[in-house]
Amino acid sequence: MDAVIDFLNTLLWSYVLIYGLLAVGIYFTLRLRFVQILHFPEMIRAVIGSGDNDRSGISPFQALCTSLASRVGTGNLAGVAVALYLGGPGAIFWMWVVAAIGMATAYAESSLAQLYKVRDGHRQYRGGPAFYMAKGLKAPWAGWLFSIFLILTFGLVFNAVQANSIAEAGEAAFGLGKIWIGLAIAVLTAIVIFGGIRQIARVAELVVPFMAVIYLAVALYVIVVNIAEVPAAIGMILRSAFGLEQAAGGIVGGMAAAMLNGVKRGLFSNEAGMGSAPNIAAAATPDPHHPSSQGFVQSLGVFIDTLLICTATAIMILLSDRLVPGSGVTGTQLTQEALTAHIGDAGAWFVAVAIFFFAFTSIIGNYAYAENALVFVKADSAIGVTILRCGTLAMVLWGSYESVSTVFNAADTSMGLMAVINLIAIVLLSGTVAKLTRDYLEQRRGGQTPIFHAADYPELAGEIDEDIWSR
Repeated sequence: MDAVIDFLNTLLWSYVLIYGLLAVGIYFTLRLRFVQILHFPEMIRAVIGSGDNDRSGISPFQALCTSLASRVGTGNLAGVAVALYLGGPGAIFWMWVVAAIGMATAYAESSLAQLYKVRDGHRQYRGGPAFYMAKGLKAPWAGWLFSIFLILTFGLVFNAVQANSIAEAGEAAFGLGKIWIGLAIAVLTAIVIFGGIRQIARVAELVVPFMAVIYLAVALYVIVVNIAEVPAAIGMILRSAFGLEQAAGGIVGGMAAAMLNGVKRGLFSNEAGMGSAPNIAAAATPDPHHPSSQGFVQSLGVFIDTLLICTATAIMILLSDRLVPGSGVTGTQLTQEALTAHIGDAGAWFVAVAIFFFAFTSIIGNYAYAENALVFVKADSAIGVTILRCGTLAMVLWGSYESVSTVFNAADTSMGLMAVINLIAIVLLSGTVAKLTRDYLEQRRGGQTPIFHAADYPELAGEIDEDIWSR
């Protein structure tokens, strides 16, 4: 079984998804005429929109924070360090490129999730890839397959991974027992997730901005203190990106190593195209009341995750002189050593606390995605939701003191298959995305507040809930 899982992971994550995610990102960037770059201000406008009093959905800002809760995890700390160690400073440049491309993919999948959303038994908005596969592609079997992969991966196993990261960091920094850390995480998680999607959104909109601002503030402090070295660091990034400087670690070297590791880190961190964030995008009440507005919101999430938070980690490492080729110091250890070089012994503590916030918010964000998937498979009864919640808590406890690689690798395979299904779906529905985008931007250019009118989309009759979009 291990050999099969390893083979599938190598196939998916080293070939199919690397090239697939890039190709789809480039495709949407071109088809939508660089919407994520030319209309960046629209992302800010869509996030701060909050004039709608529709109680069926969460606010655009809550949707952004909840998706960031899941996107921003321990990979933003440890994963970036690994990319730098293996690919050199140039890996950062390719992370930026991938993020810029991925923003178009994130826009497309979340716009579709908004368009095909429904109301559940509690009159709350639900939706996501499973719904646009079933309704837009007339392929409910694909929606079921996607939902099962999502529940297993995000609802259960990935939460064990995040709990394991918190427990290891807490044990190393403070000498606390893993099982006690696990119990504390489980209690905090229970308090949040038993309150449902709205409670998760409320917690996310408080915690996520706090943790992001503090982390970016420390990075800004490091930049200011080392401002004389910043131009040299930027020059090193650009030279390494194009093979003009040996790659750190001496592995293959040059442009290939920088590109491979930067692309992988960028793709894995921001989750654009994976089909995860659209599950919370669908739960939002868009303002303006048009599917594309939530596409812009989630596109901004990719920007924050990679171009801000991942870059902050990378800059702090590069300015610390702790990135030493062949030293074996990489991952969380490298990030901790870098922060220790900048702010003294508090650096290790700061990283441990950052890991707690990043990983804990990932747990509640991941759970929100899984609960949404229960609606599609018609298992969102009180009993079904309670079973999922208890399963999530059990995996948090188990993951805090166990690290079974086979289970974690199987989750990677599940997520990979989930992403492949989603990428195929959004490409097949790209015509609808293009029409939504033209409609939105034409209304903006005409000085109007964009409003979705179902009558302008006769081809969607019977596929979307026209009651939701009757404005």
